[in-house]
Amino acid sequence: MLEIQQGNFGNNCAGHSRRTAIKAGFLGVLGLSTADLLRLRAEGAAKRNGKSVILIWLDGGPSHMETYDPKPAAPKEYRGPWLDMATNVPGIRFSEMLPLQAKHADKMCVLRSVHHDTGDHFAAAHWMLTGRHGSTSANKAQKYPSIGSCIARAKGANAKGMPAYVGLPAAESVYLYPGYQGAAYLGAAYNPFQLNMKQKYLGATSKTKIQTPPVLANLAGDIGRVGNRVGLRESLDQINRNIDRTGSFESLDRYQQQAVDMVTGGKARAAFDMEKESTKTRDLYGRGPWGHYTLMARRLVESGVSFVTVDMPHWDTHSKIKIGLEARLPFLDRAVAGLLEDLKQRGMLDDTLVVVMGEFGRTPKLNSGQPGIPIPGRDHWGQAMSVILAGGGLKTGQVIGATNAKAEHPVARALKPDDVLATIYEVMGIDPETTFKDFAGRPVPLVDQGKAIKEIL
Repeated sequence: MLEIQQGNFGNNCAGHSRRTAIKAGFLGVLGLSTADLLRLRAEGAAKRNGKSVILIWLDGGPSHMETYDPKPAAPKEYRGPWLDMATNVPGIRFSEMLPLQAKHADKMCVLRSVHHDTGDHFAAAHWMLTGRHGSTSANKAQKYPSIGSCIARAKGANAKGMPAYVGLPAAESVYLYPGYQGAAYLGAAYNPFQLNMKQKYLGATSKTKIQTPPVLANLAGDIGRVGNRVGLRESLDQINRNIDRTGSFESLDRYQQQAVDMVTGGKARAAFDMEKESTKTRDLYGRGPWGHYTLMARRLVESGVSFVTVDMPHWDTHSKIKIGLEARLPFLDRAVAGLLEDLKQRGMLDDTLVVVMGEFGRTPKLNSGQPGIPIPGRDHWGQAMSVILAGGGLKTGQVIGATNAKAEHPVARALKPDDVLATIYEVMGIDPETTFKDFAGRPVPLVDQGKAIKEIL
């Protein structure tokens, strides 16, 4: 609904001129209630290097032994249901359930020694996504901003007319939206643009028909109406231009126009429109929701989004680990392998950093299942996990760190979450020591003690 509110033409107590205010519904289509949001995103922007991040978020915590750190020589009660297999890099071996990714190990840095030593879903997710211990299951409120929000704040989008930070279909952590992928004290302007909150948390085997993103559905047939609203606003603004000579209108209009460009300019709408992709490319990524949104992530970074989260949930396998992972690993394998192959073919791999991680690993020793489900699984384990960093101009095709023979804890090059995040910031051209003020006005650095992993930079 278009609202016109009459106001005085004087100054308010903050020193800003008052004028006829127009509230047009189209500014909310992309989560933009006002153009001030874009102004905030432009403040303190870092030098753009054209790079972007795609985070594959494995919510629930995947088993490192069934993915990137298999231990086939461990005792039976540890090694799990599958063997390992060679990759295209001599000496690097993955679970035999990841045959497609094994062909792309040369594009990856496999971090096998990441740990934070907590088994609390909320504490672990907060730590992995913000680089700091803070929230817990007893106090779930987010304490620090996510890496996606910090990049949006420091860098902005790589192209005009695109949001800086997007969640596909919606960024979350441990059922919280956006959870620890949110902006905390940076403010709502730096939260991820959630593509579809009505259709979220989709499992790998979900048969739900993927809806057209609301941003496209809402705009269908409405572009002319949006144009009329813009024209009305401009007509009314012209009256006040003759009154206010301070220059504030010119500054404000620049950000209003950016907001309009996101809606009417066509670039954002085209990036979200999956109908433009060929059958061959869709098959490369896989036809389920995980492949669908991973492909969309490529489209978004190609169009200028700086940070995209692809939500791949349901990794909390306390029982039936073989059955559960057989329903997930092939979809993860195809989506990640398809993404790396596609980025390479398009010449985008060096400028796109792909991150694959969850909040923790799983207990190296198999359990006896859960009450009523006496089929082995693995419990929470923050003492060791694997994280994949691929592309991004890194020195790939190598493993950093190692765990012991039972994958219980690091025995070489132990890494913390803030080391991983410091590396990502370095790739993005952002100094990890950059500070933003918290709610109390105190400057807080992006990471406290973490250091970028120099061996891979």
